[in-house]
Amino acid sequence: MFYWLLKYVLLGPLLLLLFRPRVDGLENLPRSGPVILACNHLSFSDSIFTPLIVRRRVTFVAKAEYFTGKGIKGWLMRQFFSGTGTIPVDRSGGKAAQAALDTLLRVLRQGDIAGIYPEGTRSPDGRLYRGKTGVARLALESGALVVPVAHLNSDTIQPTGKLIPKIMRVRMRFGAPLDFSRYSDRRGDRFVERAVTDEIMYEIMTLAGRPYVDVYASTLKTTVEAPKPGAGAETPRPGSTGEAAAVSEASPSPHDAGAPKRQ
Repeated sequence: MFYWLLKYVLLGPLLLLLFRPRVDGLENLPRSGPVILACNHLSFSDSIFTPLIVRRRVTFVAKAEYFTGKGIKGWLMRQFFSGTGTIPVDRSGGKAAQAALDTLLRVLRQGDIAGIYPEGTRSPDGRLYRGKTGVARLALESGALVVPVAHLNSDTIQPTGKLIPKIMRVRMRFGAPLDFSRYSDRRGDRFVERAVTDEIMYEIMTLAGRPYVDVYASTLKTTVEAPKPGAGAETPRPGSTGEAAAVSEASPSPHDAGAPKRQ
């Protein structure tokens, strides 16, 4: 109830007035049934703009710490994240990623929309990074359609570390739904999961129009200094050997090394 109150009465109308969203392809979003919104991740505000624009309820997951703060600030954060359809997940243990996927899977089995950032973290420099295969496991397990979503300028509106966003028009693009039912009998196959993930990332890359780096953003953050936007001579395809693949320490896992390209 509070989700809709916040969206249509308390906060949503003001945000729409201030940021005047310009959205392309929203008609691609199915009006019913389970849907996975696979989004690039440029800013904290991505999790605000997406539910604001989509008429149906969108559920994201976030670390449980956002819901355990004390005092007035803690109460306000709990109310905000609850009101924007965010579900807390304990990410302190080794099974944290699976806990997040299980939570989103329950959302999909109810016929609702689950939002996910395949990169797993915010981009350190605005470029698109290699997707983690959790989005593929979620799609194959649920049978839900995947709608790729590109946030085009949220990193300009609210750069990392900035609390107060700039007041400017927010821009987003929604791609055509992707159906992976052809792989319904290949659940658990790592090569299929990588192929599905690469196809999703290719569509996001096309929508976003941003350079792609074939390395996990989280790995890059911990191994090398984030490169400046536009660095590198060529943008690889998801699943191919990219400019950053030369950082051997960042090689994610043996099965990813020969990942199939978009089919």
